[in-house]
Amino acid sequence: MGRNALAACLVFALYPTTANAQTTSPTFQEQYPSDCLFAPSPKYEVRAVWLTTIGGIDWPHSYANGSASSIERQQRELTTILDQLKAVGTNVVLLQTRVRATTIYPSAMEPWDGCLSGNPGKSPGYDALKFAIDECHKRGMQLHAWVVTIPVGKWTSAGCTQLRKRYPRLIKKIGPDGYMDPENMQTGTYLADICEEIVRNYDVDGIHLDYIRYPETWKIKVSRSQGRRNITAIATAISQRVKRLKPWVMMSCSPIGKSDDLSRYSSRGWNARTVVCQDAQEWLRTGVMDALFPMMYFRDNHFYPFAIDWQERSYGKIVAPGLATYMLSRHEGNWPLVTVSQEMNVLRNLGLGHTHFRSKFLTDNEKGIYRFAQRFNQTPALVPPMTWLSSALPDAPKAFRQTKYSNGVVDLIWQSNDAENLLYNIYASRTWPVDVNDARNIVATRVADKHITLKPKGDYFYAVTAVDRYGNESKPLQSVEKDEYRDEGNAVAAGLLPCDGRRLELPQKPSTLDAKVVAIETMQGRLIATRPYIGSHLDVSQMPEGFYQLRSLNRKGITHRLGFFMIKRR
Repeated sequence: MGRNALAACLVFALYPTTANAQTTSPTFQEQYPSDCLFAPSPKYEVRAVWLTTIGGIDWPHSYANGSASSIERQQRELTTILDQLKAVGTNVVLLQTRVRATTIYPSAMEPWDGCLSGNPGKSPGYDALKFAIDECHKRGMQLHAWVVTIPVGKWTSAGCTQLRKRYPRLIKKIGPDGYMDPENMQTGTYLADICEEIVRNYDVDGIHLDYIRYPETWKIKVSRSQGRRNITAIATAISQRVKRLKPWVMMSCSPIGKSDDLSRYSSRGWNARTVVCQDAQEWLRTGVMDALFPMMYFRDNHFYPFAIDWQERSYGKIVAPGLATYMLSRHEGNWPLVTVSQEMNVLRNLGLGHTHFRSKFLTDNEKGIYRFAQRFNQTPALVPPMTWLSSALPDAPKAFRQTKYSNGVVDLIWQSNDAENLLYNIYASRTWPVDVNDARNIVATRVADKHITLKPKGDYFYAVTAVDRYGNESKPLQSVEKDEYRDEGNAVAAGLLPCDGRRLELPQKPSTLDAKVVAIETMQGRLIATRPYIGSHLDVSQMPEGFYQLRSLNRKGITHRLGFFMIKRR
């Protein structure tokens, strides 16, 4: 979208009452300006959700007591959610992993959270984190372990009680709750230990730090600059530990949605840098963080100027602001759909991703947000590569083999260098070569195996790329290479039947040929259409672009190849 169109979108977003004044109930098209309705779906864009486990408010909604049936029910709940998220283009799931000094995996440091079994400290009978990672990866989605850092729950809760016994000076009481002391160096070390345990034992794609700040109820006695140094030291200790183990694991956090006061817009006393000492934009600049998911649960002038500020100070890193999707609920803010949908569109035009808080409000289709997301994310998207960590492209796959069966199933198999941690993206198109820069051609992402089985509707050319864990993508390997393409289409000038993309010139019928019909087939021999063998031309204007063969067909079913032709309209 051009600069003027973006400005129009911003005006509409900033002044929705004026731009969208209606005396009657607006239609869907009337709610959104045509220029702003759907910005083109980019190939690279973070589309994330926070999937909360505390109290099972997003998941799980049933308890697992170790029995096979209870475990399967709980797992089925999660896979249903993941299927729904995948269907609207989600590519990053931020799964709450450390809840309140409790975990959803078997930890050597902290007890089980009660959300899984119904009893704090009791195992549900399976490793929920491993299961979630495997299921996300099957669907081509990333899973980031969401780690709640400073809050450790009620003073008498299982996690807080255990921590207080082990580290009596580390936990501070504010009201009924316990908090790790942000001014104690041991806090950073302990949280780094927790994150190391996760990264060492699980194939997570990211560590996502929540509440890495001073609590709003903490009476900060040090200077704000010292407070920022304290929080930065914690974030740095965690980041360095993670990167030493697996440098490709994305480090991110969820700062307060307004970084600080702007020159023209006040944060109204609630911001990340000055109020709670989160210097998140500096963390991007210095490499402590690879990505930010700011909690922008605001609207109008409390949202758009601050979104631009995050974009202008992103330093080439990833920013995917959090949307107050929960405020669409009539039990929360009862916002209209247009509030969140406008924000999504403007974020896309700013080159930012978006993150829904929370998963349940998206999949429950509050105010139609799920249906909107289906239309908004018209094509899949890849998570942007972390080129600031590594920009070397992996080698392209090789030895592509394609097999098509009579039932329409297509098997794609390829080879590659057996480099550790390579994944693969699959593309398909009716035209050759397959354009891997066009998001509309994405078929599957982050495939772990060197083969895939598809059942396409029609004939396609395919391409596969290798992707490293930083997100760098190789050059494509086409299923049909240039020379093969020419051979398969018999693209010797004299061998192609003349076709302008709309009309095919028929060869003159020999007097010895008794065929009354011509058959149009794919290069693999699948029948597309039959036409009377009359006249000198056939209308092929409704057929898709590609290579075809033309055959004669008589009443006895005997066929003869008349030639090959190509439909190309560009």
